[in-house]
Amino acid sequence: MSNRCVVILAAGDGKRMKSNKPKVLCEVLFRPMLGWVLDACQKADAGDICIIKGKGSELLDTYLDGKYETVMQNERLGTGHALMQAASFLEAHRGGDLLVLCGDAPFIDAETIRKAYELHVSGGYSATVITADLDSPYGYGRMLRSDDRIIGIVEEKDATDDQRKIREVNSGAYWFNVNDLLTVAPGLSNDNRQQEYYLTQFIPLLLAAGKTVGGYRAETADAVLGANDRAGLLKLNQIAAERVIRRHLENGVEFVSTDGVLIMPEVEIGQDTVILPGTVLKGNTKIGNGCQIGPNSLVENSVVGDESVFNASQCYESIIHDHVKIGPFCHIRPNSEIMDNVKIGDFVEVKNSTIGEYTAVSHLTYVGDSDVGRNVNFGCGVVTVNYDGVHKHRCVIEDNAFIGCNTNLVAPVHIGNGAYTGAGSTITKDVPEDALGIARARQSNIEGFAAKKLEGRKRKV
Repeated sequence: MSNRCVVILAAGDGKRMKSNKPKVLCEVLFRPMLGWVLDACQKADAGDICIIKGKGSELLDTYLDGKYETVMQNERLGTGHALMQAASFLEAHRGGDLLVLCGDAPFIDAETIRKAYELHVSGGYSATVITADLDSPYGYGRMLRSDDRIIGIVEEKDATDDQRKIREVNSGAYWFNVNDLLTVAPGLSNDNRQQEYYLTQFIPLLLAAGKTVGGYRAETADAVLGANDRAGLLKLNQIAAERVIRRHLENGVEFVSTDGVLIMPEVEIGQDTVILPGTVLKGNTKIGNGCQIGPNSLVENSVVGDESVFNASQCYESIIHDHVKIGPFCHIRPNSEIMDNVKIGDFVEVKNSTIGEYTAVSHLTYVGDSDVGRNVNFGCGVVTVNYDGVHKHRCVIEDNAFIGCNTNLVAPVHIGNGAYTGAGSTITKDVPEDALGIARARQSNIEGFAAKKLEGRKRKV
């Protein structure tokens, strides 16, 4: 039980995808297909993982970041050949069981892996094929059974008319007894039209050696689905998106329309929240109860509290508390925290800042690297000037302050409790509590200047 291991086949290039990256790095709901497979393995506690990679695997190495053992398949001579590139990994796991998965089949899930393993162990099988029933099995290898055992796999081109009626197909995922696999491995042959070595060859080799093979039917046909081109990848994205939306519907989330709605599987959404068209929710995002998100909004790796409205805006790696109204056309950048009952209006950007309760930042304002208190009012066009070209500096704006329109707060500057800044001011010094800070030149009018400057531009009506 403790000596389980996994080999994931991921050596395919991206030629048919018309991509410069390995096929397994093409994304389904913003996550590489390989990431889906790895996540399923980890949730199933499937054991040590080895990944078979191909030429030009620098991008794959970057993605894996040294977290998993990898083995190079220098020549692509079939799936059986790919597996045997991990011979030393398999030798280190003698006495255990091996799970073989395809890195471009993202819908294999932890429950399927666990239940297939339970059947593998309870049946004492040398191999257990994970299968699925398809309404249209054309093109797939058909499973041949005798009672509960697999007695063969026949490919479409080799099947009889009766065999083609079989709906149970090979998913390409297997559990193997490592010792039995290594015993028959020398019998692998490339005596076929393609001159390649296939994983399916292990099944007749094991049967010929007097071993038994089981088959676990996955509860969903999606387990067999992969993608060989962009059209196939689009289909996987559509299936994944529909599955996630269906789960949220069952949990009490409302969708007026699902047009353009994309939600990653790990996102959490509270009941009575409404998700409007064009909404994209990514990463470890949590949305509270009774919110309205969208239309045309993106929230990534962020928390949105209860009863908040997030309209036509974007938010990254930040926390939005309860009863907050944001948008339209706002940008909440990383490390920001928006407290309860805040209103952030159109064309506002907040970065690395805290905005206190009941504060209003209504429009056309930039708040960066700032600590803003409660019940502060920002007029139109306020800018916190936080960067001097070398270093970032913070502004502190205490409770109840009133920041007049077109005020520039040149950080570091401190605005006291209840202080006021005059419209059009460039504030470079602290403003004390309850004081008025005003910094603008006295107006002068020069008679006749405009007539000379704009001569020739006036149109005669």
